[in-house]
Amino acid sequence: MRVRDELGELFADAEFAEAFGSRGRPGWSPGQLALVTVLQFAENLTDRAVAHRVRYGMDLKYALGLELDDPGFDASVLSEFRTRLSSTGWRRRCSTCC
Repeated sequence: MRVRDELGELFADAEFAEAFGSRGRPGWSPGQLALVTVLQFAENLTDRAVAHRVRYGMDLKYALGLELDDPGFDASVLSEFRTRLSSTGWRRRCSTCC
């Protein structure tokens, strides 16, 4: 929870503009999915386990800035997110060195 308190928004959606267009039905924020992926890696969770934690865990809801009654997402969303990022060759560029 301290991540959100200390850093605010860690991944801005604009960073993912190349991989995620504005057409189609609205989905989860790419910035939120990136944070979920980082937290998933840090806690060594499967896609299903982290989706369950987002759905029912107050700690992840808070870290993602979600309402307590947010229904979360299906685990397949994370796989699709990673596939889309890798297919576009996306890599995060830091403002100081890249």
